[in-house]
Amino acid sequence: MLQGRDGVWVQRIDKIIKHREFLEHLHKNMEMETDRLFCRHDLTHFLDVARIGRIMNLEEKVGIEEELLYGAALLHDIGKHMQYSDNIPHEKASAELAPAILRDCGFDEKETAIIVEAIASHRDSSVAEEKSLRGVLYRADKASRPCFYCKAQEDCNWKEGRKNQSILY
Repeated sequence: MLQGRDGVWVQRIDKIIKHREFLEHLHKNMEMETDRLFCRHDLTHFLDVARIGRIMNLEEKVGIEEELLYGAALLHDIGKHMQYSDNIPHEKASAELAPAILRDCGFDEKETAIIVEAIASHRDSSVAEEKSLRGVLYRADKASRPCFYCKAQEDCNWKEGRKNQSILY
């Protein structure tokens, strides 16, 4: 189990990472990205986004509940495999998959709606500067990529000004 900053066990997050559907989608992402040269959408990425988001949340004093932040980060790319197989934008697919998992893990309707909204907008640059879960998830997702170390950097479709050339978090 994960332990929150105040010493309380974060049981709902532990339920997500052990949830059957979460694991199925995570494995589908891994299968679809076996030969992918670029950034992958795996548990390492999800946790990087969560931890960077946690730092941003604390530094910027946004006040997002940690469980909401971790829930959004763990589920924001869970539908990436559907983008490959069905041409569904992964933010949309992930937003459609997340509610059932969140409900099973004890998140209420309001919390689920906040998380799903953040997932659905995590690629929308109009939320980038928001002091909200949406803004933090967007920024943490972009900051999580170690472009300076990537073997495929020259072939990446990210514009040069967007590529992370140093560690920020």
